[in-house]
Amino acid sequence: MSEDQENNNQEPIEEHTNQEVITRITGMYKDWFLDYASYVILERAVPAIEDGFKPVHRRIMQSMKDLDDGRYNKVANIVGHTMQYHPHGDASIGDAMVQVGQKELLIDTQGNWGNILTGDRAAAPRYIEARLSKFALEVVYSPKVTEGQASYDGRKKEPINLPVKFPLLLAQGAEGIAVGLSTKILPHNFNELIDASIKHLQGKRFKLVPDFATAGIMDASNYNDGLRGGKIRVRAKISQQDKNTLVITEIPFSTTTSSLIDSVIKANEKGKIKVKHIEDNTAENVEIVIHLPNNISPDKTIDALYAFTNCEISISPLSCVIIDHKPHFIGVSEILRLSTDHTVKLLKSELEIKLDELQEQWHFSSLERIFIEKRIYRDIEEEETWEGVIKAIDEGLKPHITHLKRAVTEEDITRLTEIRIKRISKFDLDKAQQKIEALEDEIAQVKHHLEHLIEFAIAYFEKLKKDYGQGRERKTEIRLFEDIEATKVVIRNTKLYVNRKEGFIGTALKKDEYVTDCSDIDDIICFMQDGTMMVTKVDTKTFVGKNIIHVAVFKKKDKRTIYNLIYRDGSKGNTYIKRFAVTSITRDREYSIGKGEKGTKVFYFSANPNGEAEKVTVYLRQIGSIKKLKFEVDFADQLIKGRGAKGNIVSKHPVKKVELKEEGVSTLKPRKIWFDDVVQRLNVDGRGDLLGEFKGEDRILLVTQDGIVKTIIPELTTRFDENYVLMEKWNPKQPISAVYWEGERERYYVKRFLVEHPDKEEVIITDHPKSQLELITTDSIPVLEIVYRKQRNKEQKPNEEVNLEEFISVKGIKAQGNQLTTEKVTQLNLLEPIIPEVPDPEEEEEESQNEETTSEEKEQNNSSENDNNSKSQGSLFD
Repeated sequence: MSEDQENNNQEPIEEHTNQEVITRITGMYKDWFLDYASYVILERAVPAIEDGFKPVHRRIMQSMKDLDDGRYNKVANIVGHTMQYHPHGDASIGDAMVQVGQKELLIDTQGNWGNILTGDRAAAPRYIEARLSKFALEVVYSPKVTEGQASYDGRKKEPINLPVKFPLLLAQGAEGIAVGLSTKILPHNFNELIDASIKHLQGKRFKLVPDFATAGIMDASNYNDGLRGGKIRVRAKISQQDKNTLVITEIPFSTTTSSLIDSVIKANEKGKIKVKHIEDNTAENVEIVIHLPNNISPDKTIDALYAFTNCEISISPLSCVIIDHKPHFIGVSEILRLSTDHTVKLLKSELEIKLDELQEQWHFSSLERIFIEKRIYRDIEEEETWEGVIKAIDEGLKPHITHLKRAVTEEDITRLTEIRIKRISKFDLDKAQQKIEALEDEIAQVKHHLEHLIEFAIAYFEKLKKDYGQGRERKTEIRLFEDIEATKVVIRNTKLYVNRKEGFIGTALKKDEYVTDCSDIDDIICFMQDGTMMVTKVDTKTFVGKNIIHVAVFKKKDKRTIYNLIYRDGSKGNTYIKRFAVTSITRDREYSIGKGEKGTKVFYFSANPNGEAEKVTVYLRQIGSIKKLKFEVDFADQLIKGRGAKGNIVSKHPVKKVELKEEGVSTLKPRKIWFDDVVQRLNVDGRGDLLGEFKGEDRILLVTQDGIVKTIIPELTTRFDENYVLMEKWNPKQPISAVYWEGERERYYVKRFLVEHPDKEEVIITDHPKSQLELITTDSIPVLEIVYRKQRNKEQKPNEEVNLEEFISVKGIKAQGNQLTTEKVTQLNLLEPIIPEVPDPEEEEEESQNEETTSEEKEQNNSSENDNNSKSQGSLFD
């Protein structure tokens, strides 16, 4: 064994060398640190799988049970009592108790226990009170199946684990940091946990996702069953009150209104978002009002709040629990299975104990009945010794105890001797028999439960849900989130300048040429005269290349911005024309938009945000015998290719200059737009329902259940928080047909209208509170089926089909419309619409020819009439 190894196994050694003391601590570190780490993991930071408690919480619950008399106790008193079990200070116990109380599951609180929404602390322990909830009394305690151990000082007996018959750990969640590991188990929904336990007992699959008391919106698609590597995203619930006001009504888990407002203020100060002012009206419910300046998009601001503030946070769970005195990393599904199986074991133990007790009661009740009914108590009258009394009773019982399920013991006989004379004199044989029969029924029932233990456990969970599940519905909405690109929603908080000749761009070049507003997280794309290109991050001053011809904010994956280019390849090469898009690129790398030949020169360049293709005039140098020195080129004739494509030859002769002749129109196809109902957003990636193909000014028609009609220009950042009954590409010439219930007259009305003001919201039903939209369609000739209600003592009126185009003409959007019917209606159904007849093209052509001939004849007749008139007038003058 080496010297170091020997030292590791020894006590600390002190060596005295020239009055200096050297203490070797290698052995101390190895033993003491491991002891400390084990203590922190097992006794402080990580909960046990059996009951879901850390030791401090378990001791608090035991103390509350000790003090429980149905009334409230001062928290200070409970904390002091807990210190008999817990070897730590009162502050840590009080804080732990407040955490449990704020979860509103095990502790019935009274007084100011703080606010999880605002982050306000609870009042001092001497001012607040608590008692066990009915749920805790039913689920947490069962003294007969609880194993105990000595407390830290040996004066008290505390439970090793409380017999919790519910997946409490998952309901409350847990968080702790130990030595070398940590745990973070998120809270889950009460009713969903019970449903999952029942499914597990039935052998079915289940899935668990968190649920938070602060509500909010959650994307748990990457939850990973609560294991390491998983992540959930939680967002505040933000709604638009009007065009200048946003309201936050729910906040993410682990945040408070104060921390969320602070993050919004910081983002505003950094220029990420623009906010006029914020009001915190939170009381019982969250209400944070954010006022926006004019001309700021509410939709983009909501996305920016998610991107730059605590309105969206990511939480990484880490499920670690103590199993058999060791930490284990297991998923929440496995925790629920183990907890449910443990609950079944506890229920079995309780049933077995109850069965033993019932059988003991039945045994003694039977003995008591025999003892009194057979008057055996008279056999002891002449006995003078205790042994003689016991023997007399034993001999007297023997002929009558053959039906008993166990032998009669001396203890049983002793209990019989303790029966009072008054009870013997008032003994009722019928009541005694009824009691025995009732006990036999209970014994049979308990045996049935033991034989059908799983069914009994399922019934137990169902009872828990029935008794305590009301009001514990899911609070956190589950939704898939779309990825928000920060560059698309950030406020342009700085200005970009360029020194074209020297080749510098930046936000500090205020004496040079202004380019555009930008943000400090934007990328900038630059094109130079020599045919090079670069994308770089916004900075105060950056060199990109001399003779800059174009600078703009770069948008990744932008396929609609098309660059039109005419350039000379090298110093003496041909002149080429090309069209291309730049969708992705490596930042700060220099690219060539030609072939990279030295001497390359760009004659013409344009950046077109919607793929426009202009016409240009090319002027050649007069060298040699060139006849045509000027000609036109149309970019619309060129295909859009990749950035690295060489392009098509414009001329093999030297080019003098290229000038713009005529602005062009977009050559790109209309953009297909889909609506993804899962994330409630528009996209161009083919997810969801196709709304149509949209050009620049095309709009989407939206109608809500409240009868609000509006049209919007499709932007991918638009949020759709309301439920729309109609969402499609808007045809301005197509009438809209609507059927609604008029609340005041209590009749159905029909109206047909056109959207008159595209930029304005219109309400198409009356403002009576009971008015509601029933049906709406954009079919050309809609057909409505009316199902009438059968009246008493009358025959059923047959269903009626109504052609809405014939029923009512197109009127103004504010018109009330026509009453549909005076009869009682059971149901209204839209049938297949009538397809308008499309005229035959040949017949149209013949009609147009006939119209032309008739018009020619009319012109000839008119001309002949004019000639006659002129002749007649001439004769008059003659």
